[in-house]
Amino acid sequence: MLKDEFSSFGKNAPTKSQFIVSYTDLDFETEKANWKQLIERYEAFNAKKFTHWFFGEMTKEQLGQFIYKHSDHHLKQFGA
Repeated sequence: MLKDEFSSFGKNAPTKSQFIVSYTDLDFETEKANWKQLIERYEAFNAKKFTHWFFGEMTKEQLGQFIYKHSDHHLKQFGA
């Protein structure tokens, strides 16, 4: 998936159960601000390796590509 700029997450990709949101009383603007903050915090991430629950060990560059593609997937999912 990280091989080129054109590959992306497919529809209905598996979601780990701990990430499935089951509550509906979220404030969209608050959640949007929280997400933006998390993305901005990545700039200070300095670990050389990261272990993803599904993809395994990733370099910082691979993690950055994954974050971009994952964010893009959800933005497209909701028509943003």
